[in-house]
Amino acid sequence: MNTKPKKKRRIWIPIVVVLAVLLAIAALVPVVAPAVGKWFTSQETAIRDGWAVDVGDLIGVEEEHQIEIRTASADASITVLQLVPTDIDQEGFTYYDTAVQQRIRAVLDKGQTTQNLNWTAETPLAVLNPFGTGANGLYLYFETDFPTQVEYTIRVEDERIPDFTAVAADSSGREYSTRHEFQMIGLVPGEVNEVTMTLRGSWGNVRQTVRFTIEMPEPYSGYDTVLEVTDGTSTEPLDEGLFTMMRTNGHLGYGFLFDNAGVMRYEMVLEGFGMDRILTYGDEIVTCVSANKLARINGLGEVEQVYPLGEYELHHDINYGRDGTVVALVEQTGAVDVEDLVVEVDLASGEVDLLLDFKDLMADYHSQTRPIGATDPFFWQAGEQDWIHLNTIQYLPDSDSLVVSSRETSTAIKVGDVHGQAAIDWFCGDPAFWEGTGYEEYCLEPVNDFTWQYGQHSVEYAPAEEEGVCYLRMFNNNYWALSSRSDGYQPDLPDTVSTEMYGGNGDASYSYTYRIDENAGTVELVDSFPVPYSSIVSNATLDPDTGHWAVNSGVAMVYGEYDSQGNLIRQYAYECTMQGYRTFKYDYKGFWFQ
Repeated sequence: MNTKPKKKRRIWIPIVVVLAVLLAIAALVPVVAPAVGKWFTSQETAIRDGWAVDVGDLIGVEEEHQIEIRTASADASITVLQLVPTDIDQEGFTYYDTAVQQRIRAVLDKGQTTQNLNWTAETPLAVLNPFGTGANGLYLYFETDFPTQVEYTIRVEDERIPDFTAVAADSSGREYSTRHEFQMIGLVPGEVNEVTMTLRGSWGNVRQTVRFTIEMPEPYSGYDTVLEVTDGTSTEPLDEGLFTMMRTNGHLGYGFLFDNAGVMRYEMVLEGFGMDRILTYGDEIVTCVSANKLARINGLGEVEQVYPLGEYELHHDINYGRDGTVVALVEQTGAVDVEDLVVEVDLASGEVDLLLDFKDLMADYHSQTRPIGATDPFFWQAGEQDWIHLNTIQYLPDSDSLVVSSRETSTAIKVGDVHGQAAIDWFCGDPAFWEGTGYEEYCLEPVNDFTWQYGQHSVEYAPAEEEGVCYLRMFNNNYWALSSRSDGYQPDLPDTVSTEMYGGNGDASYSYTYRIDENAGTVELVDSFPVPYSSIVSNATLDPDTGHWAVNSGVAMVYGEYDSQGNLIRQYAYECTMQGYRTFKYDYKGFWFQ
């Protein structure tokens, strides 16, 4: 029997099929890849479409302000209430609406002064997350006969979770008071929390000790309440404070705050997007609460003011501006050119002004760039002209300057006289990138042999004691990628610089500190240490008081605290989709804690 034709036929058909499939996939890549990318990035601009959560039995309705008063969905040894706006299920409802917040505040104020109710430390007015912004925050109001401060300790049975002790910052702003109104922070979701409140007089004497239990609901987000923790080689104690996770992909619309043991102590509920940074103004904070909205919030979780950005959408960073303003990196909704604008938001009036358009400032370079293609490294932005990709901003009031980080050009840029005739002061980045562009004159000259940063994030400017000298700190992603140059520029990279999104064996990112002599126009790398590799996002942030670094490697999905020598004290692993943007460490003193 002649089997050769059959044998050839059995081989030939699979080859044809495979080739056809491969060709079909290749043809679809330019369409499917950008579509998937657009779907992924569109999550950042999505708005929460539902605010309702599990609540207990209806006690009554405060008709004037249309607020339901219910028992909380939390078993407790004290009476705990929840306040639910009657319009919570209506389209367009949001807690980030000052009219809604004022209705809730009016009901709380009325509850405080209700006749025949004596709110004491044993029988406080207790409301779970009354303002809708902190899922496991417990509002407490009570009065005492003598001025006291309230220290509380929270204990759970889980042996992985240590006790949490804090002194509450009262909404009155006084250290000792007879009228106590505060938000208790630190209750662990999904656990029975045993709370001991110790009331002390100004001489430190204990006036009263009160205990109660409360079984908290699970996190609204479903996020882990205990992270995997790994101790490093440094034996230095960790700084006080809460690690604050910003924009954890897969859980956008929330901010997660973890203690030094890796235990969730607060779950902030946002309208969408995620926090880029928390700015403190007195006893209040300002942060991002959706892709086109900032909010000013007090320690009770109450939204004092909302700042809609109109035609602009946030991306990557906000920071302190001049004279009670915030500067923010934005892009115009629907624009082809993205991530290249700076606005200034007046916190008193809410006015939003365009401060700087980098397309105007760097028009000649912008003309040398093109929109991203489907086969470029950042293909998920196909069709957009992300020619500069600003990811950090810092305003310098003494010189009316801005320092920004441009990931796409791997360059930190200082711009002077931003409220007048804005002009570039200097570039800190590989001068080879700028050769032939017409911008060579702005490049700082290296004075020692080092590898430049590539794809950097979280750039911070700090003045030195010597006039005209500063330090520039950053997370050096150590990742080279370029999706926008029309001339197809390719650098001569050192072997230590990665071009892989997820890295290879031995790839590392770094905390970098440069010394810049603005008088001489020079830059010197004076400190660096390796951290887990992250091609994009991430931060390395120094606490100047302790010398410790909070470092988030977003693609590696870990954050940690390092000592002043760059030795790891402790690392925390977290879950997310692709990456977590930033993790800062804040002490929240004056806001939640004394």
